[in-house]
Amino acid sequence: MRSNYIRKWFADAFGTMAHELKEIWKDGGVMLIILAAGLVYPLLYNLIYLKGTVSDVPVAVVDEADCADSRRFIREIEATPELSIQAECMNMQEARQLMEDGKVRGIILFPSDFGEKLSRNQTTVFSVYADMSSFLFYKNILMGTNFVMLHEIGQIQMERLAASGMTGQEISQTVKPLMYEDNNPFNKAFDYSYFLISAILMLIIQQVMLYSMSMLAGTKRERNISFATMTDRFEGRGVVRVLTGRGGAYWLIFLGIGLYVAFIVPALFGIPQRGSFGDVLTMLLFFITDCVFFSMTWSTFITRRESVFLIFLSMSPIALFLTGCSWPTCSFPWFWKMCSYLFPSTFGVQAFMNMSTAGGGMWAAQEQMTAIVIQTIVYFITSYIAVYVENRLIHRRQALAEGSAKE
Repeated sequence: MRSNYIRKWFADAFGTMAHELKEIWKDGGVMLIILAAGLVYPLLYNLIYLKGTVSDVPVAVVDEADCADSRRFIREIEATPELSIQAECMNMQEARQLMEDGKVRGIILFPSDFGEKLSRNQTTVFSVYADMSSFLFYKNILMGTNFVMLHEIGQIQMERLAASGMTGQEISQTVKPLMYEDNNPFNKAFDYSYFLISAILMLIIQQVMLYSMSMLAGTKRERNISFATMTDRFEGRGVVRVLTGRGGAYWLIFLGIGLYVAFIVPALFGIPQRGSFGDVLTMLLFFITDCVFFSMTWSTFITRRESVFLIFLSMSPIALFLTGCSWPTCSFPWFWKMCSYLFPSTFGVQAFMNMSTAGGGMWAAQEQMTAIVIQTIVYFITSYIAVYVENRLIHRRQALAEGSAKE
């Protein structure tokens, strides 16, 4: 008797999975999202940032101060590998025209009181403008000027201390009390693609699954059909079979996409893969499972097909930011820290970077893996409740409709 129930359970689950796969295949919009976003986006992002580093970005300088300090600053900017001074302009209008013509990618402006304020021991400023057609231009201009500024601050401090009568050794101990050496083992060249693409690859899995599942759910509800609809023999305990079958269809599809984005795409573009295949694959299996129940839970709130694009497209940059790849999570305000716990990508991206980029083993992502497991359990429970409640409401509406028809 028990063996018959088990066989029937698996037969129902596999039947649900086969039906879901057919529905996905028949929906052209869903297939477009899966194929275009899941397979093409990883290639597109890598092609955009194929050259993860640039050097000698052309910039224009407007030196209204025309003093020894500003000229020294300009010479040091020219000596950096990040920037190359293409033109020294008389005013901002001339420099702006060069930027509009594409001859320079940034402008550095020294105000007329630059040297005067420095001579009076006052804080002075200089302005930097960057061409944002590529983030690499902004990165280089900001890095180059910041490096020179930090060096200049040290030089100014040394000059002021020397003027006060301190000796060279005393000055050195005051300005640089501790000697340090910069060491960035995982991204020595500050390659933009090394940290950005690793984060985007995992985020693509989550977002594409969420869009495709939500679009199909919205389409069904527009036709007064729901994934939560079950036959009488499925009612109650049949919810788990629906979750297993429906989730299994997406798990199977995105396992292939996950292997593609985690192993094949990095190999094609030379992105470092320092982690072991087994550790990254294990993380990927847990992450995809988490994304399945995450998507299933939130797709419950989608009632129209187009809602996916109106609501969820804006979530992608937010979810990327909350991974901590562009801003340390320890600096997040409490509200955004709590919001980051809603997304599997928060922990999936961190685990993937710890393993694949940094070369750590499973121990390096133990905290993230624990969070993924807990999140999977929570989202399984919420998806169970959502499907069960919707199924009961559907049966109640059907019963009321049948009662009204008989009367």
